[in-house]
Amino acid sequence: MTAPLHDQRRGTSGTRLPDTQQGMRRRNLSRVMHAVATHGPLSRAAVASRIGLTRAAVSTLVDELIRAGLLDELGPERPGRVGRPGSALAVSALGPVGIGAEVGVDHLAVCAVDLRGAIRARVQRRSANRDRSPAPVLKELAVLVGQVCAQARQEGLSPAGLAVAVPGLVARDTRTVVRAPNLGWHDIDLSRHLSGELPLTVDNEANFGALAELWLGEESPEDFLHVSAEIGIGAALVVDGRLLRGTRGFAGELGHVPVRPDGPACPCGGRGCLEQYAGEGAVLRAAGLDSGDPGGERGEVLAERAAAGDEAARRALSDAGTALGIALTGAVNLLDPRAVVLGGALSRLAPWLLPALEQELTERTAGRGCGVTVSGLGPDGPLLGAAHSVARAVLDDPAGAGAGGAASGAGGAAPRPDGAASGAGGVASGADGAAPGPDGVASSAGGAAPRA
Repeated sequence: MTAPLHDQRRGTSGTRLPDTQQGMRRRNLSRVMHAVATHGPLSRAAVASRIGLTRAAVSTLVDELIRAGLLDELGPERPGRVGRPGSALAVSALGPVGIGAEVGVDHLAVCAVDLRGAIRARVQRRSANRDRSPAPVLKELAVLVGQVCAQARQEGLSPAGLAVAVPGLVARDTRTVVRAPNLGWHDIDLSRHLSGELPLTVDNEANFGALAELWLGEESPEDFLHVSAEIGIGAALVVDGRLLRGTRGFAGELGHVPVRPDGPACPCGGRGCLEQYAGEGAVLRAAGLDSGDPGGERGEVLAERAAAGDEAARRALSDAGTALGIALTGAVNLLDPRAVVLGGALSRLAPWLLPALEQELTERTAGRGCGVTVSGLGPDGPLLGAAHSVARAVLDDPAGAGAGGAASGAGGAAPRPDGAASGAGGVASGADGAAPGPDGVASSAGGAAPRA
């Protein structure tokens, strides 16, 4: 999928730049990059008009970004405009790329996304990872990462960082998978196994899926609950364009919300969890299908059976929709999101899940019902969200990228892709609207305050 890295207000990388002259310069570089990425090609004058800096200041910043290989000059703008035509600017098709990776229960995938939002390389492999030792899984993943990075470099691209989506709990501000029940992993620090040259971010797959929906979805709201599924079920809450993580980073474990407290035991240690009724394995068993069939083919077979009118498949999906609706009712009543978005494998099963799900929400939700929509990203959401998070970090701090990647902090840790608006999100400090000097340093003339 190719998509622009649009709207700098939504889901910045979380990089927080210092309130110094150097920090303001870096923020203004980010503002220029975001303006061109969102609205380009643009002339220098058009960029200055959009971000509220003087033409001299913008010209200095643009020259720096061109030298860094982040912007390209395309030549004079198209004729028909009043005055002397300016030279059009566009985000470079070369330069940095974000590397995203996904560890699934039955697959591994890696892709590279450039600053224009285009996928430049991708590999995916079937891999039976359930209850497999982390070391060989991550060794195999590292090989795939190496293949994608090599392909990107052959095209003149430079990998800026690696973000890995995993189906489990990731401790906040770390690269440690605390618990991934469907993999059988506990307290695994991925940096010990993926200790390459790239800055590393690790996050829950549902979080990356929600960020992909925020950044790439068609008219996605800034407040929504994103629900996705592979073997398990995860959720992520986006509030005012920001990902809500929780104190420990464990928010969104919808799959382990009890639907029937006296129900069957769950690998998490609880009983009657949503995954025991709406998880892939449970639905396949209820439909009379073999839950051990290869990877993504299971969901495809289930959808084909349902589309062909198979009563067992349709009944299993309807029951799963009921369980999902019961679990979501509590979240909707508590959090009051604008919408619920079904992503991942749930998106292709939506025609048979939605009737029962929406009925439960209508009957159980306090006040006006919450709308339910279906993501157009499908199962690719977590992988795309991971790769785009690295690419957006470059847009948020181009100076940092020029210094060797989108990393921040010690140890090569990449910025958290939490969607929190920060100085790197294109907002200069100060609110007095003072005009900048020709060196590109300015307070936030024409800038918007960051979202709280």
